[in-house]
Amino acid sequence: MPSTPAVLPRSFLYVPGNKPDLFPKAAAGAADALILDLEDAVPLDRKDEARTAVGRWLTAGAGTGAAGASPRPEPRQQQWVRLNPDSFDSDLHAVTGPALDGVFLAKCSRAVLEGAAGVLAELEIERDLPAGSIGIIGLIEDAAALAELDDIVRSRRLVTLALGEVDLLADLRMARTAGTAAALDSLRTRLVVACAAAGLSAPVAPTSTAIRDTELFERTGRHLHDLGFRSRTAIHPSQVELIHKTFTPDDAALAAARELVGRFDGQGGGVGVDSEGRLIDAAVIRSARETLGRASAAPRE
Repeated sequence: MPSTPAVLPRSFLYVPGNKPDLFPKAAAGAADALILDLEDAVPLDRKDEARTAVGRWLTAGAGTGAAGASPRPEPRQQQWVRLNPDSFDSDLHAVTGPALDGVFLAKCSRAVLEGAAGVLAELEIERDLPAGSIGIIGLIEDAAALAELDDIVRSRRLVTLALGEVDLLADLRMARTAGTAAALDSLRTRLVVACAAAGLSAPVAPTSTAIRDTELFERTGRHLHDLGFRSRTAIHPSQVELIHKTFTPDDAALAAARELVGRFDGQGGGVGVDSEGRLIDAAVIRSARETLGRASAAPRE
């Protein structure tokens, strides 16, 4: 486990794996990362077709593209794939290669996570990839996964967790209402705490299916950011800009962070005060450095 967790992309855009004509459009877009989806977005009778399309896309050189797609631009984004827990072996054999940054493991459980990690270890050796180079983000989508969260986050292959709220709420028989907002936040916070305690990257926040309600998406994004999430998934390109607006530190936050770190380093550490007389200690500096780290990791727009 790294001593300093990696700063993940701010935005992960889902692209259905059975629609290769969308791959180059998504790769030319603003998202920091793509999630080529082999799970919920793909009808069962088109799984094999989707595996083939995603595999070709990930192994194709610039200008060749996937079967049925327009010529492929060289993606500037990270390339991730969402896997079905019932077919992760076949999925991984189809998509694992140098262009794959990692996988989202749907309906993650300890057993499925260990199984996928084992397959990845074998494929990295077989395909001459650096050991441990392909990470896993586990999607927590049912009560059983919540019950074994402390075991799940011990996996060496795990980068962080993500929350599949629609599936989780259905499994818990919980309605999404104003009255259950506090209960939902407690579930979200469990992921934040588990990831922080295990030294993992900050968890990935869920998207919203209300594509046209940009005000709701931005408002919930700010709330999820304040709860400790540092990335968010999108199901439509129009959501990406809103994610970047919410999850990128603004100029004021950056200036304040630089001022705090400068004062702290200038006095050789220890406890001090900022320009307004507020206490500066190690905890405040950790937060400031995290802000600066996220800004430096964000791609240039």
